[in-house]
Amino acid sequence: MTGENVKHTKLDSQKGAARRTDEYARTEGGAIMRSAKIILCILSILGVCPPPQQVSSQTPAQSKRIVIAASSVLDGKGRVLHNTRIVIEGSKIVAIDQKAGPVDYDLRGLTVLPGWIDAHVHITWSFGKDGKNAGGGGTTQEAAYQAASNAWVTLMAGFTTVQSVGSPIDVPLCDAIAKGLLPGPRILTAVEPLQGRGEQTGTPDEIRAYVRKQKEAGADLIKIFASGGMTRGGMTLSQNN
Repeated sequence: MTGENVKHTKLDSQKGAARRTDEYARTEGGAIMRSAKIILCILSILGVCPPPQQVSSQTPAQSKRIVIAASSVLDGKGRVLHNTRIVIEGSKIVAIDQKAGPVDYDLRGLTVLPGWIDAHVHITWSFGKDGKNAGGGGTTQEAAYQAASNAWVTLMAGFTTVQSVGSPIDVPLCDAIAKGLLPGPRILTAVEPLQGRGEQTGTPDEIRAYVRKQKEAGADLIKIFASGGMTRGGMTLSQNN
């Protein structure tokens, strides 16, 4: 085979690969992207990001009526509804009506359920370069990227609310999601936990002051270590505190 023939063969091969890639993008890849867009649209419709209070009542998103058709719907009250439609106005589900129309999103063949809630996460924690848990450490830039990534994959896994129990860097991530700057679940954070340290924990008044400080910093809940935590064990916060 001559050098010229080799070049033609490579070019033909590359063109064929490009055609196959393009065909995939139009078929399977395109279907995946369309599905992802539908999921994102639905999450946006339901007010996951930003939450309802952050959107003006005068905006089109709040006044628009959306109808979703689904084969199965878990209503959050223990029932499974079949072949029905979900009616959404603004950021709220206002009705489940089999005859509602016109249908904006056809999800027949799929099951629709309320967003999940995870009551114990550390959404700003990540793994280090050695593959081990690095906690909330790392450089500021790395921590920011990893936290944003954690929020995204958590939302895409179906969790629309999480309770992150103890990290000051939860707060800027929570605020960014609430303002619609980043996609992610609603975050309830403890900011910094109350670490029991025996007598060094402080007097009842000092503990109250610590709790108020966390609330002012944006805490939605208070995490208490009444023992050493993890594998350390031993009571470090008594009922007298």
